[in-house]
Amino acid sequence: MSINQSAQAAAPVSGGDAPDARQMRAILIAVSIALMAVIASVSGLNVAQTHMAIEYDASQTTVLWIINIYTLALAALLLPLGAIGDRLGRKPMLITGLIIFGAAGVVAGLAPSAGVMIVARVAAGISAAMIMPITLAVITSTFPEEQRGKAIGVWTGVAGGGGILGMFLSAVLVDVADWRWLFVLPVVLVVVALAMTLKSVPNSRERAAHSFDTIGALVSTIAVIGLIFVLQEGPERGWTAPITLISLAVGVVAAIAFVAWELHRRDASLLDVRLFQERGLASGSITLLVVFGVQAGIAVVLFPFFQAVLGWSGLLSTVAMMPMAVMMMMASGLAPKMAAKIGARSTMTVGVALATLGLALMALFVSVDGGYLSILAGMLAMGTGMGLSMTPSTEAITSSLPRAKQGVASALNDVTRELGTALGVAMLGALLAGGYRSAIDDKLDGIPDGAADSAREGIANAIEVAPETGSHAQDLIHAAQQSFVDGWQQSIWIGAAVMAALLVHVALRGPKHTAPRRLNDKAAPANGMSRAA
Repeated sequence: MSINQSAQAAAPVSGGDAPDARQMRAILIAVSIALMAVIASVSGLNVAQTHMAIEYDASQTTVLWIINIYTLALAALLLPLGAIGDRLGRKPMLITGLIIFGAAGVVAGLAPSAGVMIVARVAAGISAAMIMPITLAVITSTFPEEQRGKAIGVWTGVAGGGGILGMFLSAVLVDVADWRWLFVLPVVLVVVALAMTLKSVPNSRERAAHSFDTIGALVSTIAVIGLIFVLQEGPERGWTAPITLISLAVGVVAAIAFVAWELHRRDASLLDVRLFQERGLASGSITLLVVFGVQAGIAVVLFPFFQAVLGWSGLLSTVAMMPMAVMMMMASGLAPKMAAKIGARSTMTVGVALATLGLALMALFVSVDGGYLSILAGMLAMGTGMGLSMTPSTEAITSSLPRAKQGVASALNDVTRELGTALGVAMLGALLAGGYRSAIDDKLDGIPDGAADSAREGIANAIEVAPETGSHAQDLIHAAQQSFVDGWQQSIWIGAAVMAALLVHVALRGPKHTAPRRLNDKAAPANGMSRAA
């Protein structure tokens, strides 16, 4: 069965007339605010790790679980809940998710113990998995084709830059109020999004020709949990620890089983994996995986540089990231216009090329003495490039699946982002740590053994133990800072090499339809979608 046939087999069910320009604007604002609440909650708690550890008398492992369990639940349930939203109705799913998310935020803000906090974060992650794919599915199933690209550009800008913006606002709240106020921002966003959704967002759902793929949903959940757990816990527990290896084995086996089962189900599958033979879906997924992986990995590298090397506060460090986020969001909005002129593949190629250039500039010019200015140009180029590449990649994924599967398409887009983020943090973080240890080993002559051992664990440890070394204090701090920059360069060059490989792939295997589509073309859309009523 072809994509278009599949769309016809599952006709949309919705009510009312097609939305006018004012309503479409309200729809876009509503889903963007809902998405911002979800994205801000991914990174917001990072600025409150110390506060939570003290308040709950919790270990670092417990604190990391409070942070990571949200992402784990979110990523694991995106595909199943996206598919359920297609069947039951996207508006009811979005409303339900917003209500649960808001309630979970209130409970987390008042949580008296780490256990209650973890339960609240699990509930928030589950509800976020109800919200996130539906926000994009509402856009792709509601907006007419000639306006869909622009709307997706806004969505990708929020998805890409929202994490950094969320961290900035969270850092402000921690500095001026209390860490528990971190949950006020998502709750307020959810309340606004809920009110706008009830008023403006139309409902749409699809009459499914087949029963729900329950086995596929369960196996996909197990696969994502196994793989994300490895990437989150591997750096902390060790890559060869039994639980890490078991989780990796479970994730890989479940992923293989999922592909085999979906091939067996064919047109009745949760996700038709045969569609990955199409350039649009394959290249879009690979691009988002790499781009979001590198972006997340860069954040892991940048924050210690700002705080430990430059001596900046958490708030100032977050402010320093804002130029990259702003360029990313602006470029995401520009990408649809650029794609209309030169084509999606060319736009993706330019974006990936700029991102690669940005990484190379940072790796070439970063230095302790050069400070922030030594990396600013690279950050701006990278933010611009990522913004240009994310929007056409997202549109390539959503346009590859029929209207009846837009919740699944959106969920696949989101799962790819989450996997890429976890992979990038694990890979670039490990490379940075390894490069730092290798570089500082040659700079510890004359440092007492105990202090030297602490210094090898990381730059923060080296700065903390430096006063205990007497006259060697400044030498140790300088050695740690320079070693961090050496490790930085190693990890960034690896990131640049990965992006360069992606550049070759996109240039050769990007979406086929690189020529701009004329608005008066009478050919049916490639994804078989029509305007949502």
